[in-house]
Amino acid sequence: MTRHLRPILVTLMLGTLVVSLLGCSDGGTIETATLTDTATTAVGIALPDGAIPVDDPFSGGYPTYDDEATGLRVVFGTPDLGAGTSRVSFALFDDVGLISFPVLNVSTRFYPDGVEGDFQSGDGGQLRFYPFPQGSRGIYAGELSFPSAGLWALDVSVPQASGDTAHVVFPVEVAEEADAPEVGDTAPASDSRTAADQPDLHELTTSSEPDPRLYQTSIASALDRGEPFVVVFASPAFCTNALCGPQVEVLSELADEHGDDAAFIHVDLYENPREIQGDFSLARRTPVLDEWGLHTDEWTFVVNADGIVTARFEGFAPREEVEAALVAALDG
Repeated sequence: MTRHLRPILVTLMLGTLVVSLLGCSDGGTIETATLTDTATTAVGIALPDGAIPVDDPFSGGYPTYDDEATGLRVVFGTPDLGAGTSRVSFALFDDVGLISFPVLNVSTRFYPDGVEGDFQSGDGGQLRFYPFPQGSRGIYAGELSFPSAGLWALDVSVPQASGDTAHVVFPVEVAEEADAPEVGDTAPASDSRTAADQPDLHELTTSSEPDPRLYQTSIASALDRGEPFVVVFASPAFCTNALCGPQVEVLSELADEHGDDAAFIHVDLYENPREIQGDFSLARRTPVLDEWGLHTDEWTFVVNADGIVTARFEGFAPREEVEAALVAALDG
């Protein structure tokens, strides 16, 4: 079975304050929802099944699509994908609110000839629903295979009360290599700030109640010592989109359980947290984000004793996912 894509470009101009508030980079290519650093955001293409890009300035850098025929909206949580098997996640909504079936079937499509070509069906799989700790939000997450770089699409099957199945289809661009470190890469030896650099933890994090354990070790120090670690890049006070959750709190929970076996490091998105509480126009993003190639609001990495990335999570990652990856890295 083949179908053709119907390209529709939607362009969004984002104000400087909004871009800073969300901690995202804007701009992009004309065929996908990939984000770059220009002032104009090409938020995607429309697919024949009806999913069209939404120019949502509060998306935090995560591509958002509406399907007018079904009333479904999807916020794609993992736009930084390289060829191979990767974790993907998205949040899904209907006109009532969050959709939270235990699992959803997702099929994949590859467009070897780009926008105007026919698609080839991929392997697909099932993605599991993970509620956020507070229970009002959640994501679908799991691994899917993208053997080749290029234009792909996800076709998500959503059960309906009538017994029918609705579909929402949206584009995904897969690069030869992702921007952020991939599994198997050496972690960048960033000199992230610690309490030794700044004893006032409110100068290190936007969290209202900082956990001192998360600011004892820098990334570079953990790598020098051959110490496994989990690092979270997030800004708790400015977690404002559907894919952003209480990741720093999850990190503290993992430190409670595994603090003797690994280091736990939080790097805020902003290097002047206290200053921006009163005037966000003064916000300065930490240069560590560029060192790690991070363009969306929330990331978690698990790194083993050899300094190798063993798991990467773009967007919010539930404790269950991160802890399983940490245990696997510790068991080596």
